[in-house]
Amino acid sequence: MVKLILLSGGSGKRLWPMSNDVRSKQFLRILPRPDGAGLESMLQRVWRQIGQAGLVSDDVFVCASKPQVEVIHAQIGEIDVIEEPARRDTFAAIALSTLYLVDERGMDPDEPVVVCPVDHFVDDHYFQEIQKLGPILVREGAEMALMGVWPTEPTSKFGYIVPEAPADGDCFRVKRFVEKPERGVAEELIRQGALWNCGVFCFQPRTIVRILRDRGLPSVYAEARRGFDQFPKRSFDYEVVEKLSSIVAHPYRGAWSDLGTWSSLAEQMESEAVGRAILSQCEDTHVVNELGLPVVALGLKRAIVVATPDGILAADKDMAAGLKDVVAPLDNRPMYEERRWGRYRVIDYQLLDDETEVLTKCVELLPGRNLSYHRHKWREEIWTIIEGEGEIVVDDRWQKVAAGDIVRAPQGVWHAIRTEAGMQFIEVQRGRGLVEEDIERKYLTWEELAAVLPGMSR
Repeated sequence: MVKLILLSGGSGKRLWPMSNDVRSKQFLRILPRPDGAGLESMLQRVWRQIGQAGLVSDDVFVCASKPQVEVIHAQIGEIDVIEEPARRDTFAAIALSTLYLVDERGMDPDEPVVVCPVDHFVDDHYFQEIQKLGPILVREGAEMALMGVWPTEPTSKFGYIVPEAPADGDCFRVKRFVEKPERGVAEELIRQGALWNCGVFCFQPRTIVRILRDRGLPSVYAEARRGFDQFPKRSFDYEVVEKLSSIVAHPYRGAWSDLGTWSSLAEQMESEAVGRAILSQCEDTHVVNELGLPVVALGLKRAIVVATPDGILAADKDMAAGLKDVVAPLDNRPMYEERRWGRYRVIDYQLLDDETEVLTKCVELLPGRNLSYHRHKWREEIWTIIEGEGEIVVDDRWQKVAAGDIVRAPQGVWHAIRTEAGMQFIEVQRGRGLVEEDIERKYLTWEELAAVLPGMSR
């Protein structure tokens, strides 16, 4: 069974305002589930397809930055996440992940491993095709096996894998790579049998370890984590693939898209509206609304309207491809996050005349989950329960709470909350310097807390 590393990429600002540094495009719950039971994210879709392809969870790993770890666990469970110390592009991420498998999980350096992006929209048989790469790599005696997509049009959006000769069987030898060519060049490449490069790599770990040693880079997992800034901030294609002499490519015939723009994502939406929205006399227009207020679109053609706590977008679909450059100057804190215990949405922020900051959140705590027993140095918190019931500990004092109850946790006071059946509450933070880093945790689980506080429910 092949080992699979899923790369969970960056902030995805081409899908602003839904995507940010924490909630990248692969986490957006906007795609229809095949069973009609609501919406799912790209990550959830990929995880479902991996299971359908017969891959077991113990053989699948996700490489992600620290801010993404909690949302990954919230959406697909307790999968093994390889945490990047910093974002340094795909070369560093793949090198770190490979060393983790060898040094921490005892993987045989000669056993093929496959790396692929987590944010591609593909057919269900995509992950069955991926599993063919390992046997192809070994059979052909190559240093690297790639999977490429049969082009559906000559486009400059993607790079191309150019063969030495047309495919004979299930693979061909790679002659060269062409990065995002002009349309005329793309047409000629397609005539030569070139494939789109979809960023799927298969190799033996010993190949990566050898390259790291030859370049004087850390080649042991612990050293790689400590010296992560030594890795060049470049792509795996540039630093490794394009410098190898023996590469084969396996063609994939099927649907494939990186859903990197609102236009491409809208094509996969089942409905023209997500959330509270009314569209009247509109053509090829989609609305995504995460706010409690209604959004009305009247007489729009080929437009995308997105309303979230992080901002509001109204754009022509064709022009939305350039959104990343337009929103680049924006550096607001994320206003919506998913965590292991649930999710929150920022409702309001104020800076008072005396420089006191006031931040108001709507927090949803999932059934059977809890917030850690923690305290804050620079702020107090006031919780107003609006739905459900549960239990709260403040300064070692335990009590049950239900809708309508209000609890105050002053600065420096330990507090935690838990629910059995689910709960929503409004959290008001007051203080100076309202930052996520202002937190000290004492107990992460409710069982740990209950063990030291007699009389608490467990």
